Amino acid sequence: MFGKSIKFNNFNLKIKFNKKKKILNIYENLIKEKNEVILSLDKSYKDTFSKKIVKKFKKINQVLVIGMGGSILGSKAIYKFLKPKNKKFIFVDNISNTPLHNDNKKKITLIISKSGNTLETISNSNILIDKKNTNIFITENKKNYLTKLAQKLRAEIIHHNNFIGGRYSVLSEVGMLPAQLMGFKPEKFRRLNKLINKKYFINSLIQNVTSIFDLVNKKKTNSIILNYDDKSNDLFSWYQQLVAESLGKKSKGILPLISLMPKDNHSLMQYYLHGNKNHFFTLFFVKEKNTKKIKNKSLLDTHSYLKNKSLNEVSYSQFLATEKVFKQRKIPYRSFIINSRDEQTLGELFTFFIFETILLGRAMKINPFDQPAVELIKEQTKKILISKKYS
Repeated sequence: MFGKSIKFNNFNLKIKFNKKKKILNIYENLIKEKNEVILSLDKSYKDTFSKKIVKKFKKINQVLVIGMGGSILGSKAIYKFLKPKNKKFIFVDNISNTPLHNDNKKKITLIISKSGNTLETISNSNILIDKKNTNIFITENKKNYLTKLAQKLRAEIIHHNNFIGGRYSVLSEVGMLPAQLMGFKPEKFRRLNKLINKKYFINSLIQNVTSIFDLVNKKKTNSIILNYDDKSNDLFSWYQQLVAESLGKKSKGILPLISLMPKDNHSLMQYYLHGNKNHFFTLFFVKEKNTKKIKNKSLLDTHSYLKNKSLNEVSYSQFLATEKVFKQRKIPYRSFIINSRDEQTLGELFTFFIFETILLGRAMKINPFDQPAVELIKEQTKKILISKKYS
């Protein structure tokens, strides 16, 4: 376990000591660096926004968040995983014509873009920003479109850390300002100082990264997440971007795919068990105390084994069955069982996955912090809009 809240079953693979030593050396060098991404995982990190902003706006219960990719996926994962009480957040992270319901209540509109020039964020902001609402911008301390717009609106501007890319920004101000507006405390998410002093956490991380690196070298490059918790779908959308955008370079990388369980037992599981073997798996389950129970009176005798069972117990049985079958068939997998849905748990998961991604990037000899290919689409999109040649 990382702590009492997470039970982690690592890949059951035999890995040579020299391979683990290589990853451990990369980890130790990373810890020694003054890397802003790593610093943001620690409780000593200083956010670029003041507590006065949170205090000023904390009573506003409706928040509209506009952003793309890493600018928004982290806060969306926090909201969906923890479900804060009496707070309504709406996330706009794609171009859509769907109108938003306007109930005339006081709202905060939070616009996030590191570059301040993200096309989709600019387009959505143009349509959705209401001058009557409180508008807060998070963007780099540079002259860009959103900075100019914020100044025109006389809105609050919070500076995005220049040294932290969007997909790594969840525990910086990008994720922690929304989290505070939800009623959560950043210091509870930032667990690095405690985790790196736990031998089990370090050993689990190194074994995990070494195993994935070994699997990738054996051409198993599809990372399939079997997610048994619908409140964690956005957590794995965050993870999907983190891995794909950080490691997909130089004809290398890992393709993360999210599978919604147990629904996909009735569609994709056939392929997972009998199809191509170029994938490895992550099984993820959250134990819930108060879920709906089977109605005993309406149950037929043929299925009496379902009596008094909750839906969470039914789902957990399927999770355990999948583990057992994968083990029998020697399908590479790791599993996470979450015992507590809170800030500390989510902070530990964010930290683990960020470390995993950076270490894999360096082991694969690629830069985990850039995304050069993404710029190609942006450049071509701008050229098409300027030329007006849409066919």
